[in-house]
Amino acid sequence: MADSTDRVDVLQVTLELMILRVLRWGPRHGHGIATAIRQSSNDDIRVEGGSLYPALQRLLRDDLIEATWGVSSNNRRARFYTLTRAGRRRLVEQETTWSRLVRAMQLIGKKPLPE
Repeated sequence: MADSTDRVDVLQVTLELMILRVLRWGPRHGHGIATAIRQSSNDDIRVEGGSLYPALQRLLRDDLIEATWGVSSNNRRARFYTLTRAGRRRLVEQETTWSRLVRAMQLIGKKPLPE
């Protein structure tokens, strides 16, 4: 049986994949990333700062993204995040794994199996 550490790891990897997917289209600041996730998921997924910023720090630490300071559209200083080459590679790897997981989940329980 999976313990709570496994659950946290799955949630972290899922959030990190969402962030990498958003950054594929160009630099964004933290609030912009959270907004893009919410809007592109039709409001089904909302990422709070308490989850988003630690995930961004993990991605920075792992050199999957980089950050530069700039000015947001509302004229405030903000940190803008972009994908690195390693981040693009990780995105491709994780999307492949994620697609396999989704296909497997769709199969589970579709038809009863013999006991």
